[in-house]
Amino acid sequence: MASDPPPSTAGAGLAGGGSAAAGAAEPADATDPALGPVRPGQPTPGAVGRVGPGADEGLAELDGPGRRQRHELWMRRALQVAVTGPESPVTGPESPVTGPESPETGVAAGGVPVGDVPADDVPVGAVVYGPDGTELAAGRNERELTGDPTAHAEVLALRRAAERLGRWRLDDCTLVVTLEPCTMCAGAIVLARIPTVVFGAWEPKTGAAGSLWDVLRDRRLNHRPEVYGGVLEAENSAVLRAFFR
Repeated sequence: MASDPPPSTAGAGLAGGGSAAAGAAEPADATDPALGPVRPGQPTPGAVGRVGPGADEGLAELDGPGRRQRHELWMRRALQVAVTGPESPVTGPESPVTGPESPETGVAAGGVPVGDVPADDVPVGAVVYGPDGTELAAGRNERELTGDPTAHAEVLALRRAAERLGRWRLDDCTLVVTLEPCTMCAGAIVLARIPTVVFGAWEPKTGAAGSLWDVLRDRRLNHRPEVYGGVLEAENSAVLRAFFR
């Protein structure tokens, strides 16, 4: 860690701040809403009862030309991966996955055939995109399939993207995932230097992007991505509710 660069300014867009001059106090950002300096071991300031910003507190805005449409399109692909597996074909906006599998037809809502995916694995999908929007890698939860406790969708997608690019730094990529990352996945995202994270459903029990913790935007870390939450939240939540029903 000693050789890592100074803290990233990727999250500066959340509050309009920039890099601090040497020796100067770092400007306040989304995880430090003018509540004083953060001391080692001190929870990141945020909403009452949270250790980080919540669903309506300090997340990046879906502004800019085409950003919302792009994120929603990418999220539909991640949702497709969650339902049918990472080997499912890429679909365009004319055939998005918008809901859980239909038990009568064996087809996911939106007309996508359901692949051979483990019935016991929680349907979470993640996709890593390159700077030009190219899909680099995808992953679906595989804990039950592989017996690997770390086989979360995000971790698998990051591993596969790094293998494809031949480097561990994914500092020009975007990670899109259907469920708010847990602490393990959020830590992996930070270590991979992912600059932008887009997620769908909030996870109040284990979420580490604002629900329970805010690892992704903790100002004590040396990298903080931009975070866009709640993208196609209803569709992603429907798939998860169907699984746990």
